[in-house]
Amino acid sequence: MLQAASCFLTFLYLAAATARTEKPNIVLILADDLGWADLGVYGADLHETPNLDRFAASAVRFTDAYAAAPVCSPTRASIQTGKTPARLHLTIWREATLRPPPERKLIHAPAVSDLPHEEVTIAEALKAAGYLTAHVGKWHLGGAGYYPETQGYDVNVGGSLWGAPQTFFFPYRGTKHFGGEPRYIPGLDWGRPGEYLTDRLTDEALKIIDRAGGRPFFLNLCYHTVHTPIEAKREAVEKYRARLRPGLHHRNPVYAAMVESLDENVGRVLAKLDERGIAGETVVLFTSDNGGYIGRYEGRQVTDNYPLRSGKGSLYEGGIRVPLMVRWPGVTKPGGVCREPVSTIDFYPTLLEIAGVEGDPKHNAEVEGVSLAGLLRDPEAKLHREALYFHYPHYYATTTPVSAIRSGNWKLLEYFEDGHIELYDLSRDLGEQKDLAEVRRDVALRLRDRLARWRAAVGAQMPQPNPRFGR
Repeated sequence: MLQAASCFLTFLYLAAATARTEKPNIVLILADDLGWADLGVYGADLHETPNLDRFAASAVRFTDAYAAAPVCSPTRASIQTGKTPARLHLTIWREATLRPPPERKLIHAPAVSDLPHEEVTIAEALKAAGYLTAHVGKWHLGGAGYYPETQGYDVNVGGSLWGAPQTFFFPYRGTKHFGGEPRYIPGLDWGRPGEYLTDRLTDEALKIIDRAGGRPFFLNLCYHTVHTPIEAKREAVEKYRARLRPGLHHRNPVYAAMVESLDENVGRVLAKLDERGIAGETVVLFTSDNGGYIGRYEGRQVTDNYPLRSGKGSLYEGGIRVPLMVRWPGVTKPGGVCREPVSTIDFYPTLLEIAGVEGDPKHNAEVEGVSLAGLLRDPEAKLHREALYFHYPHYYATTTPVSAIRSGNWKLLEYFEDGHIELYDLSRDLGEQKDLAEVRRDVALRLRDRLARWRAAVGAQMPQPNPRFGR
C-alpha cells in the first residue's frame, strides 16, 4: 500500500512538473516614463543599473523596441490586448479624455477613457488556461468599474484610475500635485514612515510569487517610477549629486536615484525567482510604457533621451523607443541582441504562444501584434512585417497631433495642424536631424499613403479644425 501511495505521489509530482514546463510563469515588469537611454546597458552616463544590465546579459535585448504610444494608458492598453491604441480608440490617458486641452488650432480626437470590457485581455486569456493572474502597481485603464479585477486579474494591489501618485513615500497620498486632487494608492496600508513606493510594490509582488504555490502565474508588475513626482531616497540622491560632472547627458541626481531604486527592485524580483527555484520556469520581460519625460520638475530637466530626439508625448524616437529585454529559459540565449523593430502590441500574441494558449478567436482576428517567439529563439530572424504604425491625435508639450509609420529603416511623421510630413532614415540618422521628405519624395508619399490606409482600416479617430481658434 505504501508502494502504491509512493507511486501515486510520484505521478502527481511528474504531472505537476510537466504542467509547469508547458505553462511557464510569466513576469512582465513595466516601468513608467523610463527612457530608452536611461539604463546602463543602453548607454546611460550617470545612472547605475547593475541588476538590469546583468539581466540583459542573460536575456535577449531589443535595440529597436517601441511603445505603441508616446504616453502611458494607450501603451498599457496595447499590452493588455495586442491591439494598437488607434484601433481601440484609447489614444490618450484617462484624465485627458475627461478634461480636453484649452483652445488650440485643432480639437483633439475623441478617445475612450476606459478599456472596454469587450476586449479580451492577456490576463483573461491566461486565466482561462489555469494561470493565477495578478496585477501590482499602476493600472490607469479606467474608473472603478474597469479595474484589474474586472479585466481578468485574480489579484489587484494598487491598481486604480490614477496614473501617478501624490508622493513616493508612505502613506502615498495627499493633495500636493494634480491641481489639489486627493489621490491615494489602494491596498498599501500598514506601511511605515520613510517607506518607498517602489520597494513596497516589490514587497507585494514577492508575496504573490510565494503564494502562487505550484500554480503557474502571470504577474503584471507595473511600477510608478520613474514618473513624476521626482522623489527618491536621500542617500542615493546625494551619491549621484556627487557624481555630476560636465559633459553628462543625464544630470538629474534625483531621477538617477529613482532609476537606481527601480534597478534594485527588479533585482529583488529576479532573486526571489532564484530563491524559489523557479527562475528556470519563468519568462521575464522588462520594458517601459513610453519614452523618457524631458520636461522640467522643480526647475530641473527630468531626463535626456540622447541620442534620440525629443521625449514623452512625441512620435520622434525619444517619445516611443523603449528598452526591452526578454528572458525565456531554455529558449533565449544569454546576451542575444535583436535589431528587428518590435512593439508592445506584440506582447499579447507572444505570451499566448509561450504559454501554449490559443485565446479567443474573435479577439485574435483583430490583434495587430505578431508573436516575437521566433526572435527569442533566433535574434537574427525577421518578422516580415510591413510596418509599425503610431497615432497620437492629441497635443502634448512635445508635439501637436501626429501620426507616424516605420517601415524598414524609413520613418515618416505626418502632422495634422498643417499637413506637413517629415522623413528620416534611422539607419543613418538615429537622432532624426535630417528631414528627407523633399529629397526622397517618392518614399515620403508612398509611406504617407500607407499610413492613411492604415488609419482608415483601423478606424482611427482624427482631430478636427477648431472653429473658435483665433477668434
